[in-house]
Amino acid sequence: MTTANPTRERTATRAAKRPRWSRRNPYPATVVANNLLTAVESEKEVRHLVLDIDGSGLEYEPGDAVNVTPANEPALVAAIIERLGVPGETIIEDRKGERTLTNALTHGFEITSTSPYLLEHLATARGVTVIADLLAADRSELDAWSRGRDVLDLLNLDPSWSPTPEAFLAELRPLAARTYSISSAPSVHSGTLHLTPATVRHRATEAWGNGRDRGGAASTYLADRVEPGDTVGIYVTPNKSFRLPEPDTDIIMVGPGTGIAPFRSFLYERSNDEGNGRNWLFHGARRQDQDFLYRDEMWAMEADGNLRLDVAFSREQEEKVYVSHLMDGKGEELYSWIRDGAVVYVCGDANRMAHDVEQTLMTIIREYGDFDEAGARAEVERLREAGQYRRDVY
Repeated sequence: MTTANPTRERTATRAAKRPRWSRRNPYPATVVANNLLTAVESEKEVRHLVLDIDGSGLEYEPGDAVNVTPANEPALVAAIIERLGVPGETIIEDRKGERTLTNALTHGFEITSTSPYLLEHLATARGVTVIADLLAADRSELDAWSRGRDVLDLLNLDPSWSPTPEAFLAELRPLAARTYSISSAPSVHSGTLHLTPATVRHRATEAWGNGRDRGGAASTYLADRVEPGDTVGIYVTPNKSFRLPEPDTDIIMVGPGTGIAPFRSFLYERSNDEGNGRNWLFHGARRQDQDFLYRDEMWAMEADGNLRLDVAFSREQEEKVYVSHLMDGKGEELYSWIRDGAVVYVCGDANRMAHDVEQTLMTIIREYGDFDEAGARAEVERLREAGQYRRDVY
């Protein structure tokens, strides 16, 4: 007779619940497609990636996110190594063990943005006045100065400094995965996972850059160096606060730019259920023929009666029009949807867009719900607490 071991059983249960694929063990998903969504002439660059996850055991629901493990640009890695004045094959030892300097800079450390540790070192240990002044000033000044700059820019502020590779790497942050909203629906896009990354590029100008373009670590990796047939390391992060309601519940989605990504997932999932819930999307783009993401798909859903669609094209008239303006123009009907139980979702820019949308929402509630300003604010908080107002902003 075998005696049960409760401790071992609990350990086995925890192991069974632990996701197989994680930050430390990402799944190597094969790229099926990597297509440009925006027009070539657009000021924006957004792509649509399809990853094969069939047989991986990865599971996701609409509203969840995928984390992509990036690799740094080889040209930037080579430029930093040249600046350090040592061979790329130099063996270094860090938290990952022994590896070459090239490998460490490619896969191990953040080099496409400014490092707070390196900034502090330059200001205090090296006496770089411009950095010391920025660190002493308002944080917004440092953020504005840092935008587009990378660790090579910081190294070049002190040409006399020749740190050892280990001393330099000690001032950098570990390379982190980048998180993107999943834009596919598991019930429709079986065995695949879609994402909609915007490419971050800082082009050199005559006044800035010294002829050297900069770019985001993950977004340029996906845009420039990943092709169908390649593999990308990924793992899924659940987002339980941004899930679909019951199929018969109406939803209002506000997602300009790449904020449309989770709502594409929502719409495909809702097209595959038997509910009667209505779907209303407020999307924003600069120009209809250049930046309207998933335009044909959205128009098809609208034509099928599965979607009510309002799109703000901000650059197609003299005065800019944003999603908050469209919402304000449909305020009475929006309020009737919300009053009758519709769930409001907002996805995208946390700084300006999400603030403007919330202000517009309060204005609509105040005007059509017979609230004063304090009452409208309290009603928005009630909606938030009740799960009827959900945001995924960044």
